Amino acid sequence: MGPTKPTILLVDDDPGIMTAVKQALVSHGYKMITARDGEEALEVFEREPPELILLDLVMPRRGGLEVCQRIRELSSIPIIVLSIKGSEADIVSVLDLGADDYLVKPFRLAELLARVRAVLRRSSTAITTRKIVCGGLEIDTEERRVSVAGRTVILTPIEYAVLAQLANNVGRVMTTNLLLQRAWGPQYSDATGYVKGVIRRLRVKLEQDPARPRYIITEPYLGYRLKDPSG
Repeated sequence: MGPTKPTILLVDDDPGIMTAVKQALVSHGYKMITARDGEEALEVFEREPPELILLDLVMPRRGGLEVCQRIRELSSIPIIVLSIKGSEADIVSVLDLGADDYLVKPFRLAELLARVRAVLRRSSTAITTRKIVCGGLEIDTEERRVSVAGRTVILTPIEYAVLAQLANNVGRVMTTNLLLQRAWGPQYSDATGYVKGVIRRLRVKLEQDPARPRYIITEPYLGYRLKDPSG
């Protein structure tokens, strides 16, 4: 027997989506638990913590945005949002709250499965096996731990993936498209808003003044670089 596949919590009030997604993921070996609204989602999450959450936005008894925000206060578990809302503003607002990925309904089940595999892979795989020190910022990629001035910082899997890419190239400019391909995958070539949202969240968590970053520097029209403030 192979290794047990992760448990996924599916949160959606649409019976059709619930049935189709659950059957597709179970057929690929995943264990599925479900919730029909935001309130039930939080109850299930506390009772049986999963390895991944698939989260609708528009639901009764707490919407997806509130659920995402609450879970991020408790955990860095990966979250993929599934929603009919597909504007860039909608996507960026959810990523700013800490979601790892976003799929617009209707979507192909094959695309969902690819996203699930990619997110779970990011949450379990380290990029390198060394410790990177950049001024007061320390990244232990073997233990997947990040600290600033001795203070431990909790990152989501996608936040860690982006930071690790920057940390492996300290001082070098990483273009937005390159960060997309390395942290999310080649199928995300047009999702530049994803990078902006994660960079904003990283600055809030790592910088003393996110409006005047010392570590993650924007290079206009190019991308970002990780700077060592100590020189």
